Amino acid sequence: MIRVCRPEDLPPGEVVRVTDGVPAPVAVFNADGEFYAVDDTCTHQDASLADGWLEGRLIECPLHAASFDLRTGKPTCPPARQPLRTHRVTVADGYIQLHVTVGEPDHPALW
Repeated sequence: MIRVCRPEDLPPGEVVRVTDGVPAPVAVFNADGEFYAVDDTCTHQDASLADGWLEGRLIECPLHAASFDLRTGKPTCPPARQPLRTHRVTVADGYIQLHVTVGEPDHPALW
């Protein structure tokens, strides 16, 4: 488990990029008051999703507009085909806590 920040330090619509203590960067999002975490790198091309556009529970890659559902990691449109790995997020002891998932995403490529 990795302490990310206090919930009040990550307001709705914002993201924090976690690089310490993880095998690959993870983006933690506050989407309308719910916290989600996914691998930070787009599966289509090497771009940080923390630099993308958050709309509801979808994150759009800043390079080619691939979009992913933060709840499942699944791409919602081309050019991305491979899902993102998702990570469990909890709030305990006054902190957002990241529980890093090991291994590949549970879902196959979509097309």
